[in-house]
Amino acid sequence: MTCARIVIAGTHSGCGKTTVASGIMGALTARHMTVQPFKVGPDFIDPSHHTHICCRHSRNLDPFMMGENGVLETFTRACEGADIAVIEGVMGMFDGVDSTDHSSTAHVARLLHAPVVLVVDAQGMSRSIHALIKGFSEFDPTITIAGVIVNKRGSVRHQQMIESGLAVPSFGWIPQREEIQVKSRHLGLLMAHEAGAMSGAAKVVEESCDLDALVRVAGSAPDISHPPSPEPRLPVRATIGVARDPAFCFYYDDNLDRLRDCGAELHFFSPITDRLPEVDAVYLGGGYPELYLAELESSACTRDLKAAVDQGLPVYAECGGLIYLSREISTDRTYRMCGVLPARAEMTRKIQALGYVRGGSAGTGSFLSPAGEITGHEFHYSRTDPDRDARFAFRLSRGNGICNGNDGLLSADAIGTYTHIYFSKKFADLFISAAEKYRK
Repeated sequence: MTCARIVIAGTHSGCGKTTVASGIMGALTARHMTVQPFKVGPDFIDPSHHTHICCRHSRNLDPFMMGENGVLETFTRACEGADIAVIEGVMGMFDGVDSTDHSSTAHVARLLHAPVVLVVDAQGMSRSIHALIKGFSEFDPTITIAGVIVNKRGSVRHQQMIESGLAVPSFGWIPQREEIQVKSRHLGLLMAHEAGAMSGAAKVVEESCDLDALVRVAGSAPDISHPPSPEPRLPVRATIGVARDPAFCFYYDDNLDRLRDCGAELHFFSPITDRLPEVDAVYLGGGYPELYLAELESSACTRDLKAAVDQGLPVYAECGGLIYLSREISTDRTYRMCGVLPARAEMTRKIQALGYVRGGSAGTGSFLSPAGEITGHEFHYSRTDPDRDARFAFRLSRGNGICNGNDGLLSADAIGTYTHIYFSKKFADLFISAAEKYRK
């Protein structure tokens, strides 16, 4: 497979790689190129900006969750019809799982045989930047760092001081511009529908970077072996309602595709404004329900879900979806929620869990029990307190889950996890089979 591709890596988190990568995507899109965006790692927020900018769904590339073959399969499938792929890295370039290289930006660049452009924050540095670049360039000889983009350049004199000693090509010098910085909150940057600042990044990149040189470097990437073609999509077996609105907006697009491929028709709805649609199962993703608790408390859908689960409707919920299914969520006051799961939730000021998750069935007989190993990621500022006799679908070998390494709180055919699970084909098939059984 041949597709022009380039990885935008960073020296560390906060160096500006999201702004730079999004700006490159926007500038190339403005040139009428078809840009396929990607994000290394399990993040949901940066891909929302990519998708908005490129008008193509941004895909996660994460060897821990997907496996190396899964990364190649997602990349090649998503690149169909694209002129160029722009891949935003994660954290510092060599930061992977447990202080290793695994699932790092470098790992993905190596898998894709993709040239790397390193974003370097020049604030507070001049000559020292050369030591930094030299270290990144020579640390791993299997990675090709094609050049750098210097972010937060000060004066013209500042640029001249750095430029005179650069040992690698410079593809851009981006000045300090506060107006293109996207505000953050506890889970990261604001989502694309909440922040318009990224639209300004394209103009800054167009003015400050050599886009023609970046395109040439991307075009120098060699062929990569094409994984086996996926099996054809199955006929529709059941309809799954997927909550999608500002409160529930964290979904891996691969998961949605996996459900479609295995025979699900997806019906999107808003628990904030809609009644529960006539569907055969419900998928509640993560997001920011804590910002819409009053609306969710008064929503008809909140009451509809409890009645539907009592009638046997299968529901799978992750993180924000998990706490929405609980009896109540406490913040400044307590809000009544669905009352589907035997637990109460509380928003906290401190992070409760962050990292990759691995686990398997707890043997409780849920419709997802035969799924085998699950992999995913957890990141939340809430705490869930289940009843003493609570049952769980999954036992984790890595990660915190809801409590004591248990995840997947159960009630009837409703399951709520803190883990954002990356669906295997078997996982998707079991979910659809439960929906199919309910439909009949």
